[in-house]
Amino acid sequence: MIRYLILLDEVETDQREKNKQEAEKNVREAEIQLEKIKLSQIEKLLELQKVRKKSEKNPQTLESGEPSSITDKLESLVKSIKTLTIQVPVSRRGKCAKLYSDHGKTLVGANKELKRFLKLIKDSDDNLAGFLFAEGIEWKFIPPRAPSFGGLWEATVKSIKYHLKRVVSGSNLTYEKFLTVCIQIEGILNFRPLCPLSSNSDDLNALTPAHFLIGRSMTSVVEPNLIELKKNTLKKWQRITRLVQQIWFKWHRCYLSELQQRNKWQFKKQNVKVGDLVVLIEDNMPTFKWPLGRITEIYDALIRVVKVKTQFGEYKRAISRVCLLPMPV
Repeated sequence: MIRYLILLDEVETDQREKNKQEAEKNVREAEIQLEKIKLSQIEKLLELQKVRKKSEKNPQTLESGEPSSITDKLESLVKSIKTLTIQVPVSRRGKCAKLYSDHGKTLVGANKELKRFLKLIKDSDDNLAGFLFAEGIEWKFIPPRAPSFGGLWEATVKSIKYHLKRVVSGSNLTYEKFLTVCIQIEGILNFRPLCPLSSNSDDLNALTPAHFLIGRSMTSVVEPNLIELKKNTLKKWQRITRLVQQIWFKWHRCYLSELQQRNKWQFKKQNVKVGDLVVLIEDNMPTFKWPLGRITEIYDALIRVVKVKTQFGEYKRAISRVCLLPMPV
């Protein structure tokens, strides 16, 4: 019996490894296909530019209808390049004026290629060059070998990557499914509360990264809790939802514990006071839900119990069940 269980465990381990390798292979193939599409579009653009130059030098060599058709093709190609390389990220995040990244060789190389491409078409086509320069984004790099300059975004990526690897590693996901999980995780990170939005005691809203991206807080559809259900009883789309809920459950508890750090009592620290905005620690909260409230009453000199006003009413909570949001400096 023990030998049978060991063999069964080895078979399951091999199957998980095969599934993981297949998922990684699908992601790589999708990335390669996207790069091929972009390169083919650029090559077509350069060929059309050469044909148009020849037509301008020798207009008799082309029929009367061809120059206009070339122009139409060029305009359609401009639109396709605009859609493939620019509109996809801009539609999700909006146009940014500056883009910050580390000094990785691939990123620096991509920046050089973009500049070379812009220089190549600047004099050849005023329409495309005008569009690209109008939509131009300044790409800024942190100093080489100084990852601490990007510590803010590196810490955010690390916090979610830890749980993502442990939850998704045993799942066989296609590129579309994995992309769906990543986009939902992206929304979770952009909806986390950072600090109070105002000092008004009646305002229960917190500032989130979404305010900088879309100008308001994000909303989502409330899904039923699927964590406790068995995986083999769920449909495909429910399994994706279950993965996201597992990541949310693990990550948001870690985020709350960071807001509620307890140091040794060697010095006096700032305590909660009436009017502070806090996050309540509640069990089984759905994804994208942060229960926020304002402190309305304090019961002890050494604060152990507080009364919190939320959008659903006032409740008594132990101080260990509330997390004080940091005030902006």
